[in-house]
Amino acid sequence: MSTKLPINLTDLLRQRTVEGERIEYKAGWNPDPIIRTVCAFANDFENLGGGYVVIGQDCDANGQPVFPPVGLADNQLDKIQRELLAHCQLIQPPYFPVLSIEEVEDRKLIVLWAPGGQTRPYKAPEAVTANKKTWRFYIRRYSSTVEAKGDTEQELLSLAAKVPFDDRYNQSARIDDLSKPLMQAFLQEVGSELAVDALGLSVEALARQMNVAGGPTESPWPKNVGLLFFNETPERFFPGVQIDVVWFPEGAGGDRFEEKIFKGPLARMTREALSYIQRNFLRETVIKHPDRAEATRVWNFPYAAIEEALVNAVYHRSYEEREPIEVRISNEELVILSFPGPDRSIRLEDFQSGRAVSRRYRNRRIGEFLKELDMTEGRSTGIPKILKEMAVNGSPAPLFETDDDRLSFVIRLPRHPLSLVPTVGGGEVTGEVTGEVTGEVTGEVERLLRAVDGEMSRQQIQSALGLKGEEHFRTAYLKPALIAKVIEMTLPDAPRSSKQRYRRTRLGQRWLDAHPGSKCP
Repeated sequence: MSTKLPINLTDLLRQRTVEGERIEYKAGWNPDPIIRTVCAFANDFENLGGGYVVIGQDCDANGQPVFPPVGLADNQLDKIQRELLAHCQLIQPPYFPVLSIEEVEDRKLIVLWAPGGQTRPYKAPEAVTANKKTWRFYIRRYSSTVEAKGDTEQELLSLAAKVPFDDRYNQSARIDDLSKPLMQAFLQEVGSELAVDALGLSVEALARQMNVAGGPTESPWPKNVGLLFFNETPERFFPGVQIDVVWFPEGAGGDRFEEKIFKGPLARMTREALSYIQRNFLRETVIKHPDRAEATRVWNFPYAAIEEALVNAVYHRSYEEREPIEVRISNEELVILSFPGPDRSIRLEDFQSGRAVSRRYRNRRIGEFLKELDMTEGRSTGIPKILKEMAVNGSPAPLFETDDDRLSFVIRLPRHPLSLVPTVGGGEVTGEVTGEVTGEVTGEVERLLRAVDGEMSRQQIQSALGLKGEEHFRTAYLKPALIAKVIEMTLPDAPRSSKQRYRRTRLGQRWLDAHPGSKCP
């Protein structure tokens, strides 16, 4: 019986997704290799979340789908479904993928969605059509289905009954703990055709189709991944599922700090934390040069690196741990702490060089949903992307830290040395950085900054710069310097006072320290 997929197949094909560990194209119905591939996806050796077999879709020599697809004749569809049902019963233990009939450019395709199985390892006949059958274990290696032999077979056997935590049934919860509106919102965001049918489905039926629930009909259970993404308060089931963003205005060793805690469904929680960090703690510094037209633009912390690091922590942390993810921000660095650390097979030096490759992912289903939401790629690309984004911004290289027992993992993103640092407004710290204006250190602002010595009146600074026109001085020098927060008033509550003086701020002094040079005028 055909059902709807929780992905948009047309978009997947239009993106010209090449054959790989999670997708295989077949121009026609060839049961022997197809059943072997279904078996390999069910074994999910790398914990990537299984995969898809698209029948009726041909591909070129590079593994990219060809358009229009060859398609399947209408009179083939029932025959293929009957044979598939019979052949899947030959897999040991029996395994049945989700089947969907899709239409792409007026051509019919059959898509088999084969999530990682709950009772692996699975083995399938070498040839389901042979009279004498020989059963083998199969796994995916890149874009190929291969037999698991020798040490690989032993490693696969060791995975028996080792279902990743996020793919397990949660017997302390009920099906009704899954939110239908959240599931529908997800399906609409990823463009799944299942979003239309979801209106007429029960919570249980929809959850089963999305593979976030299972078990016998008389006693269905939600899976942990379903509760993490599709429950408004997942912390009820998994204490510590939260992101703490902590701001240290005086540095990590200071007496003051402000904390904001984010909870809720995994994707929403992550996006809200990222938005809060971007809105309140990221600043671009624009440095104009008198000798060339092009300005230098740098961020204190590049957003893309933060996004990758935080999503990496959400993806790879253990949800059996009660410790939250913590983002610690100071004027000098942004630190992301999560528990536990990376797999012992990954050497710390591989992180620094960008060569860290995981043999097996801790949360295969969480990764699957994050990939559908375009929040991660899930191919060990996170660390290289963090390194790349920091380098593109001209920032110092990030630091990766863990301990011998791999109990925790720390990613440190140093502040760009030429950037202006966030400042907190007068009075008590509120936890949110004030001032939305990007600091511009123009040539005029730089001259003023170098001319200020201690506390000086407007007339004294103007005289030191050799400027006569007051209006020009205020417009081109004084106001931009105040906006950039590199100087400040000694009497901010009485800006027109005759006793008003101006002095460098700590921001201004740091900028000067990072730009050594002779003093103006």
